[in-house]
Amino acid sequence: MELQVNTSKNDETAKQLGDLSYFEEGEIAIIRFNELGNKVNTLNSRMLPQMEEVLTKIEKSQHIKAAVILSSKKDCFVAGADIKELKNATSSDQVMKISMAGQKIFTRLQKLNKPVVAGIHGACMGGGLELALACHYRVASLSDKTLFSLPEVLLGLLPAAGGTQRLPKLIGYEKALSMMLTGSPVKAIKAKKLGIVDYITTEAGLEFVAIEAARKLTLKPVKRKLKLKGVVGFLEKTKVGRDVLFSKALKSVEKKTKGLYPAPKAIIDVISVGSSSGLEKGLEREAWEFGNLSQTNESKNLISLYLAQTSLKKNRFETPSQKIDSIGVIGSGLMGAGISLVSAQKNFSVHVKDLNHESLASCQKNIWKELDRKVKRKSLSHFQANNIFSRIKPHVDYNNFNKCRLVIEAVFENLDLKHQIIKELESILPEDAVIASNTSALPITDIASASRRPSRILGMHYFSPVHKMPLLEIITTDKTDNDATSLAVDVGLRQGKTVIVVKDGPGFYTTRILAPFMDEAALVCLEGMSFLELDKTMQEMGYPVGPITLMDEVGLDVALHVSSDLGKAFGKRIRSQETNILGDLIEKGALGKKSGSGFYKYKNKKSGFPIKIPLMNSAVKEANPFALNLIKKYKKGTLDPSSKKDIQNRLMYRMLNEAVYCLQEGVLSNATDGDIGAVFGLGFPPIYGGPFRLCDQKGISRVVDEMNELSDRFGERFAPCDLLQDMAKNQQSFYND
Repeated sequence: MELQVNTSKNDETAKQLGDLSYFEEGEIAIIRFNELGNKVNTLNSRMLPQMEEVLTKIEKSQHIKAAVILSSKKDCFVAGADIKELKNATSSDQVMKISMAGQKIFTRLQKLNKPVVAGIHGACMGGGLELALACHYRVASLSDKTLFSLPEVLLGLLPAAGGTQRLPKLIGYEKALSMMLTGSPVKAIKAKKLGIVDYITTEAGLEFVAIEAARKLTLKPVKRKLKLKGVVGFLEKTKVGRDVLFSKALKSVEKKTKGLYPAPKAIIDVISVGSSSGLEKGLEREAWEFGNLSQTNESKNLISLYLAQTSLKKNRFETPSQKIDSIGVIGSGLMGAGISLVSAQKNFSVHVKDLNHESLASCQKNIWKELDRKVKRKSLSHFQANNIFSRIKPHVDYNNFNKCRLVIEAVFENLDLKHQIIKELESILPEDAVIASNTSALPITDIASASRRPSRILGMHYFSPVHKMPLLEIITTDKTDNDATSLAVDVGLRQGKTVIVVKDGPGFYTTRILAPFMDEAALVCLEGMSFLELDKTMQEMGYPVGPITLMDEVGLDVALHVSSDLGKAFGKRIRSQETNILGDLIEKGALGKKSGSGFYKYKNKKSGFPIKIPLMNSAVKEANPFALNLIKKYKKGTLDPSSKKDIQNRLMYRMLNEAVYCLQEGVLSNATDGDIGAVFGLGFPPIYGGPFRLCDQKGISRVVDEMNELSDRFGERFAPCDLLQDMAKNQQSFYND
């Protein structure tokens, strides 16, 4: 359908209905979502009756021929359901009724005998996309802010207002499964290609085009015919074929999630029911599964993480005295390149310095490789990629660094080198500039000892690969002033990171709690467990990768450096084994994944089934024979005939205990930051909500008892910290919700 934009202005009648406003422009009703007291629109129990009132008005009106749904919020159509309402629900029946209420409204909307057009700009997610799917036509703005997704799986839930039934009918089962099982967002162009969006226009022209579309639909209803191509298309045309598709998807999900996440399986089941038994039965199963999933520990923990992550989008350290648009980066290695890329992507001008042009050229090559990958995947245009790349300015000197109010040093973990850089920077930077060190373990207090302005020194610990890992750990000393912290948090948030702020100390928080986890993994291997089997065992518990794979990912040289430093600071509580396995591997050039080999050898291999599950991960690798021989060489004792659960507890409890030590000692200011740091920085299984949530869920008295039992069997490294013991005695918990 070709649209002609009508820019004429007719008289309007308006009525405010709480979170909705209702206008009439001639024969077209215009409904605007504008949730009171919220920056975004959500679907909640207060809004549904307002929607019913609007639909009744449209149904009864003699002169209204069509309707348009828009949003008055900046960069948001409807962001989804009100998660807090779901969290506060106390039973599966209560949640099922929430689902059924949404289904009822959207079914009524879909069956309306007058065409309804959704004019979409900004986030159209979860219940927002389900609302759009119930409309008869969808117009979207060509904006990077306009995103479509059904992310409920990431909360341990499924779409529950008809999305599991309407999306497959609109775009096909395989594509719908992919969207629902990953929760990944798509932009407007991709959404149009999939068939979700009918027409794309500019943000400025959205309302006019949507109104014109509504007028044309009153004359000629849109006719849809789903075009199914290839083998998948052939399968989708018959029940037998669809059953094959569902079976294959289920096997893929089971393999990826190890059966730990119930939501993906429920999504496949609900779609299958709708496919074989029709819309009504599909909606019944959708509401029932939604209610059941809402009461699982997995969903409760994932929702707690979501709410915690949302709360961290606000800067807790007030507004910085200056808002900067230019930053400096010292060091153009993988970390420097990653920091430069995520900054340039968010419109920062980045001045990156290294010793020579060769290093800078390699940095630029890596950055362009990532941008080009996004262009090929159509998540960026050529123009956007070139624009981002142009913001990165390479230097072999400090020219133009005097324009930077924040400089991030990302050089090798060498204290003398970092001191030298601080002195050089302070000689050319403005007095109020902040210098941040991207270090994994060196105390920021030691780094700041070379500074004339220690109040403007802090740590900004990014995780590798920077463009993929969501966490930024900011480390402050006793001398770091609030404005410097606020500026660093502001930059991190603008880079798109989830930011936690911790106090200085050896290993800070994330590195410190990872070290004993890795140490216990080494001890288990030295007792005789294959490191391949150990990785598999921990993945079965929910870790995205096993500890040995993670060590390869981090880099064996970095792991050795951190282990040595933290061992000196904390003794056997952090480092109990004294072998030189890492040193021997490093001497052979096996530095981990970055060098092509570490404990494993790495190779590229394309995955099979096209649906990817983001909650779990698997690497294509094989054991390094040299590493296997080293394990035999250094083997000590025999593995206790323990169950897999015992092995899992040994590694998990050492990380958990050190996390509580960090809270006890004031490195962490609260349990929420600890859970976010462990999950988003280290891959602690999201289904447990983080180490502190897991303590509450298991019961702290039980945790202390199990740790004491491990301490009796394996030594003092498992002795629970004082805070855990005190909380167990007083029957306390870390959270009160």
